[in-house]
Amino acid sequence: MSFFAILFALLLEQVRPLARDNPVHAGLRVWTRWASRNFDAGKSHHGWVAWSLAVALPALVALGVHWLLALTIGWPFAVLWSVAILYVTLGFRQFSHHFTGIRDALEEGDEDKARELLAQWQQVDASELPRSEIVRHVIEYSVLAAHRHVFGVLCWFSILAALGLGPAGAVLYRMAEFVARYWRRRSTAQAQPVSPALERAAAAAWTVVDWFPARVTALGFAVVGSFEDAIDGWRNHAQRFPNDNDGVILAATAGAINVRLGGRGLQPAFLPHSSQGFQAAAGVAAEPAPGGSSTPGREPETAHLAQIVGLVWRTVVMWMVLLALLTLARLLG
Repeated sequence: MSFFAILFALLLEQVRPLARDNPVHAGLRVWTRWASRNFDAGKSHHGWVAWSLAVALPALVALGVHWLLALTIGWPFAVLWSVAILYVTLGFRQFSHHFTGIRDALEEGDEDKARELLAQWQQVDASELPRSEIVRHVIEYSVLAAHRHVFGVLCWFSILAALGLGPAGAVLYRMAEFVARYWRRRSTAQAQPVSPALERAAAAAWTVVDWFPARVTALGFAVVGSFEDAIDGWRNHAQRFPNDNDGVILAATAGAINVRLGGRGLQPAFLPHSSQGFQAAAGVAAEPAPGGSSTPGREPETAHLAQIVGLVWRTVVMWMVLLALLTLARLLG
């Protein structure tokens, strides 16, 4: 029933997107701070204990509720629980307003507004960016945000749901991404910073959790885009980006729509507010380091933003068709 849970969650999120200052995400931020404050003693094993509590325990709770509902009330209520979890963890509307605002500003010729919106979105200094670089950064941030808010969640949810583990995969993926980003930012905060051991543990765990979904997303972009160019970019240009998982996605995207990605990264304008939660998009750490090299392809143009929208939505449709076929085969079998 994964197909129906994902379909209803996506439709609900489009009709009524989750507010940024919602109590669920606020509670998870409190939980993450509590785990680091009480179990981060600076040692490596302490970091893994804090990570396990912050990430694995919510996933186990989601699994326990799923099993309880399925065994006591019935599977329709377990499906509704999965829809609720996906509504919180999955969705385009958690980041798409940033993309839409910048795209509209560029189409109106207001590059200053586009720079301002990009700076607000990613907490970076975009004051000196030329138009093509604005487009390039928007493409990179948006593709990574789509992966982390949609395709990565879909991947982990679908795999674990097929094994009878309900929505645990969606919670595991989103919490792993969130704590890695949140604790990285907290490590530079003056008030109650986290230890380097905790930051390293969260980053290492996130790399492992995101390894397979990143390659599934890249393969999806290749299938719905220019397949040969996307695979060639994946094989030969992913190493141009400092993060291996992000590099696979960005290199495949560059080949899929024939656009130049990578290069000089943006510098943080100031320390991001520590209250940012699930809805904060891909962080500055996903950016290529200053002086990095670019992939082959055309100079980024505003028209590429429409191609990115098409690429992402075609990938969503492909996911849904595959899940529908698997669900139909299971029902008929």
